[in-house]
Amino acid sequence: MKSTIRELVVYVPAENFAVSKSFYAALGFELTEGWGGTFDCRLGGAVFRLQNYYVKDWAENFMMKFDVDDVQAWHEHAKQVIDDGDYSNARYDEPEMIGDTQICHVWDPCGVLLIFIS
Repeated sequence: MKSTIRELVVYVPAENFAVSKSFYAALGFELTEGWGGTFDCRLGGAVFRLQNYYVKDWAENFMMKFDVDDVQAWHEHAKQVIDDGDYSNARYDEPEMIGDTQICHVWDPCGVLLIFIS
């Protein structure tokens, strides 16, 4: 028998759980309650589990890469969410081209790096 994996869910830290939930919901993720006080965040084929647990060194070295159709649209959306919301530690960089690849970096409220790439 060949073993398969149906889904991979990573656990993402949150320094302020309520703020992180609000941030990901504002980005467009659907949040559903998991177990043990966690929340699953889903958008398209992406899913991760937000947890009410934080270690600074871990959070600031945690990265998630999202393959998207339109990096510029994600940049504009994230910029609006961050600029209009109460996410004081969240930030973003302008999109950049590296070879044929466009990349946008967004940091969530506790320092997790979201990499949008196309």
